Amino acid sequence: MDRTLESLQHIIAQVLPHRDPALVFKDLNAVVILQEFWESKQKQKAVFPNEGTVVYESLSSPGPPFVSYVTLPGGSCFGNFQSCLSRAEARRDAAKVALINSLFNELPCRRITKEFIMESVREAVSSTSGNLKDADDPSTSIGAYHYMLESNIGKTMLEFQELMIVFQLLHWNGNLKALRETKCSRQYSLDEKMRSHMALDWIMKEQESPGIISQELQLSLRELEEARKAGQELRFYKEKKEILSLALTHLYSDQVTSYSNNDDQMSLTLSGSHSLAALK
Repeated sequence: MDRTLESLQHIIAQVLPHRDPALVFKDLNAVVILQEFWESKQKQKAVFPNEGTVVYESLSSPGPPFVSYVTLPGGSCFGNFQSCLSRAEARRDAAKVALINSLFNELPCRRITKEFIMESVREAVSSTSGNLKDADDPSTSIGAYHYMLESNIGKTMLEFQELMIVFQLLHWNGNLKALRETKCSRQYSLDEKMRSHMALDWIMKEQESPGIISQELQLSLRELEEARKAGQELRFYKEKKEILSLALTHLYSDQVTSYSNNDDQMSLTLSGSHSLAALK
């Protein structure tokens, strides 16, 4: 633990030379330090030179406990893991979690290496009851995952995060074949178009299994809360929640439109009946 703390303090001295490394973790203004850290990284053009800075999001709530999320350049997301009595406290707590993860990301052990790739592939094989031989076949899920890791060797985990989230979402959504066919191209990015396509997939699933979107949304909300309280990275769970919420919104909108059209048709029918009665 002492060596890890020394390593983190060394990183702070490099990235934020005007800060005292020995005091930075005692500084309550984690929001400012986190912003300074990523602004400094971007000035050095070390990572994500074309992306924005730190973005905060507070969930609307009539009272405590309050929840706040912070999204870093590159898309990684963290939240407050403590029970917070104010929005400002939740924001500071989320910033602390994100700051610690940002600093850990600078450690050599957080880079994708050959050893990391082999360990990750073995874990993927054991968790999916797959075959290690599939790692050499990019047409399989394990092979696509292996290829994706190999293509990002040398990068940090936060740099790799968005592509990994895309992989996870496509696997969850049942569209991993699309990623395999393009050999895990970086062209797959999380934008509104991709979310809309996934939401449409879930609307089609809803037609086959009514109620599946609501069930999956409840599961995603529980996973998001559990991961937040554990101080884990949250992007995957947040994206699932947003995609499913988008699908439900479309479903509700379509139902309202359908009911409205039916009402209009009924009004026209009734109006026609009254007109015929008047002619008689």
